Amino acid sequence: MSDSVTEAGAPAEAAVPGPDVLADSASEREDEPSAPAPLNVPRTPTGNADVDAALERLADADHLATDGHIEVYEDVHRGLRDALTALDARPGPPAPTRHPTTTPQ
Repeated sequence: MSDSVTEAGAPAEAAVPGPDVLADSASEREDEPSAPAPLNVPRTPTGNADVDAALERLADADHLATDGHIEVYEDVHRGLRDALTALDARPGPPAPTRHPTTTPQ
């Protein structure tokens, strides 16, 4: 038998995967989505319960695939917008009034 031919009759080179085959299988693994991983971004409490609740909701995105993040982000955005709107609606201190002045005649 010849060294260049295997017992099945195929060349010996075909039995060992070449660099192209290895590169193709590696790129297939890179294209597969990985499992969700927590970002562990620290969230410092603001002291405003509505804002803090909205920011805590961001942690839910850590357990979702990327395509699920938009729902969480929209919910947080809505909560923060509502908190800001509530600040405008709260009565503040009364506006200073001007006393009518009389002009001498």
